Amino acid sequence: MMVNNNVNLIQAIKDLKKEKNAIILAHYYQESEIQDIADFVGDSLALAQWAAKTDADIIVLCGVHFMGETAKILCPEKRVFVPDLNAGCSLADSCPADEFEKFIKAHPGHTVISYVNTTAAVKTLTDVVVTSTNARQIVDSFPPETKIIFGPDENLGNYINSLTGRNMVLWKGACHVHEQFSLEKILALKKEHPNALVLAHPECKSVILKIADCIGSTSGLLKFAGNSPSKEFIVATESGILHQMQQKNPDKIFIPAPPNDSTCACNECNFMKLNTLQKLYNCLKNETPEIFIPEEIQKKAVKPIRKMLEISEKLGL
Repeated sequence: MMVNNNVNLIQAIKDLKKEKNAIILAHYYQESEIQDIADFVGDSLALAQWAAKTDADIIVLCGVHFMGETAKILCPEKRVFVPDLNAGCSLADSCPADEFEKFIKAHPGHTVISYVNTTAAVKTLTDVVVTSTNARQIVDSFPPETKIIFGPDENLGNYINSLTGRNMVLWKGACHVHEQFSLEKILALKKEHPNALVLAHPECKSVILKIADCIGSTSGLLKFAGNSPSKEFIVATESGILHQMQQKNPDKIFIPAPPNDSTCACNECNFMKLNTLQKLYNCLKNETPEIFIPEEIQKKAVKPIRKMLEISEKLGL
């Protein structure tokens, strides 16, 4: 059902949200108008923390499918919706549960740490989930001699290995957005903006991380940009984060790092951008599409997510 053109979408969404006791959670990579109407905007860790404590009856997760799954796993009694179920994740897709299970069996005696960018089925095979915000701290919470499998993001795993001196066994998965940044074009931007600092997400390739002035999660990069005295930044992560950076720092300049594709000046996740205001309205109005998780999977998958949240709370993350 399409809303009439003369209907104020934003007000209509606000009215539906109030009527249905719904909460809108949005990831930093969403379109700016969705971020502006959301009750809370954050990274994967923050969205999970918010979902776990909300008293809303309905959660609309404006992000990608695994984020909706995570919210539903944490809140099985609530109804959870994602405006477009086709909003998938290349990183989650790179780690099929059946193949990951074989990988685990090939490395017996290992603790399994999985990135939150995974399906509910992969989470059932996992001992503890992590996000880019807490990955290093959670890995460090295990004794140095612990044998660890880390998946599915190989770039993030390599980065943590380099920081901790560990030798975690890594699943060879990657995010298509963070894989595509062009070192050559970033260096060219640096020549044009010699005072700009390079901010990079740890899902980027190591060649990008080597030239970064700050490596961090989306929330970490946002915080760094606000605290830094610098006035210019080249940002190597999904370009949706620039909306929050600019809002919080109107006196600073944020330049999206370009991908290898010569036709693009910024790097966007096509899955994240599937969600629109129109789809958000339709979702609240029609209460569809809804996320469903089989009870058996939910009961297994919630354990590593809860463990992540407990460790994060203990560490003050």
